Amino acid sequence: MVSVTLTLDPVIQLGREQFYQLCRLNRDVQLERSASGELIIVAPVGGVSGGREADLITDLNLWNREVRLGKVFSSSTIFSLPGGGDRSPDAAWVRLERWETLTAEQQEAFPPLCPDFVIELRSRTDRLEPLQAKMQEYLDSGLRLGWLIDPQNRKVYIYRQGQGAAAVPMPVVLSGEEVLPSFSLYVT
Repeated sequence: MVSVTLTLDPVIQLGREQFYQLCRLNRDVQLERSASGELIIVAPVGGVSGGREADLITDLNLWNREVRLGKVFSSSTIFSLPGGGDRSPDAAWVRLERWETLTAEQQEAFPPLCPDFVIELRSRTDRLEPLQAKMQEYLDSGLRLGWLIDPQNRKVYIYRQGQGAAAVPMPVVLSGEEVLPSFSLYVT
């Protein structure tokens, strides 16, 4: 199954609060909303992609437990991005001081911020272009560092604030740079 994107505008204007309520009423469906207002029905992933995603979150969380610099989030977390979209990265990290500026209500709902760091993992059924557009949406919303891992083409696209995406071949050891000090990830 592949993700499905529905163009709603101009027939329906799906605002942030309406999107939140739609997600709450349809908890069994993973939804996202692009900055342009498209509704995205995200396809579930299979065992291989699910295992890879779990490994990524585990590695990020183990590092974070040692350094205690932020909060790690799974692919179930939707962030209300400053650029207008409501997106759910496969793995995300937010600096602790940014997270703590949110109210308890904001933390409980879809956090109204862009993560400092995200990982998107292309599954077998994902098209590359929508994932690249999603990464650009994160950058436009304030992302500092992001990795789009593309096992099919054996590449990782590295996204940095103020720079174009850099493609590096796999296998590679990725550095968290100044965003995630001392974090590295071996991607095969």
